[in-house]
Amino acid sequence: MNLALNHTLAIVLAAFFLTPFFFIVATALMSKHQALSSDLWPSPFVWSNFSEVSTLFPIVRYALNTLLYAGLSTVGVVVSSVPVAYALSRIEWRGRQFVFVLILATMMLPAQVTSVPLYVIFVKLGWIGSLKPLIVPAFFGDAFSIFLLRQFFATIPTELTDAARVEGASDFAILRHVVIPLAKPAIAAIALFQFLYAWNDFFDPLIYTGNSNQTTFAVALSQLSNAVEVHYGVLWNVQMAASLLFLLPVIILFLLTQKVFIEGVTLTGVKG
Repeated sequence: MNLALNHTLAIVLAAFFLTPFFFIVATALMSKHQALSSDLWPSPFVWSNFSEVSTLFPIVRYALNTLLYAGLSTVGVVVSSVPVAYALSRIEWRGRQFVFVLILATMMLPAQVTSVPLYVIFVKLGWIGSLKPLIVPAFFGDAFSIFLLRQFFATIPTELTDAARVEGASDFAILRHVVIPLAKPAIAAIALFQFLYAWNDFFDPLIYTGNSNQTTFAVALSQLSNAVEVHYGVLWNVQMAASLLFLLPVIILFLLTQKVFIEGVTLTGVKG
């Protein structure tokens, strides 16, 4: 009985959280007059809403910009965070704990606090209107990713790294041949975290890319709503079709990597 009740509650909660997604899919397949009406199911299915999205704004260009931002920033976070996490967890040096606390302290700063100084810096560098302000900082580490990786690296038995060090392996060799192979779930988790964050990011692309051709899908989606409303009225069906196209890559990515994602989150949550 308890098991059935637990499953019933899980089903109810799942249905509750899936309701907005069902609304998006249903509206995306409705006609203009049927959208936001009392109908809950499209009749007939208007598949042309998806092709109409591409006629209203260059969806392929914005999708490629978003993919470039998400992909390169993910590479940058992984490449920069892994060595820092290794140094904070496996190498003894003076001030290590202070540096770790300092890195964690940066997570407490709201993005709005540093947005103005960063914007001034990027203006002087001539990067405004491009993807550089979004991609380049990722290669200087991410506090959240460093924290998760440090927690996981601390759980790796010291006997493994000590044995490699006795054999004459350098710290770089230990990181490459011992730590990274054992930390693949954790590294995959932070890579997914960063990719999803970059794909859904709205604030930074809005500030740094503006209305240029380098803008991302999330910003273009909000601009589409305004442009459509001015020229064609409120086309909820087309806007929901664009929203579905924006969500689709993220959903597919999560379905393909959910096992690694959940395993990585579980492992990085182990106290080190």
